[in-house]
Amino acid sequence: MFKAKIYIILKPSVLDPQGNAVMHALHSLGHEEVADVRVSKYIEVMFNISDEKIVSEKVELICDKVLANPNTETYNYELEPVSDAEANKN
Repeated sequence: MFKAKIYIILKPSVLDPQGNAVMHALHSLGHEEVADVRVSKYIEVMFNISDEKIVSEKVELICDKVLANPNTETYNYELEPVSDAEANKN
């Protein structure tokens, strides 16, 4: 089994209104040293597959077709092997 840790990030050229709102809130709380904030998504997906290459192909397909908007976002991911016992805790 594998756990995919997927990070979806706005492209640098895309405005991030949510990040701006967080930055303004931090500034209003006295954290003027904060120069920029970008809000991203973190998603974990468990796979009941033991072949890392197949899992990687599935993650690429899922990210391309479902999780990330290719016009505004990029993604990267890490694959982590998990034991059956660890998988059953979720």
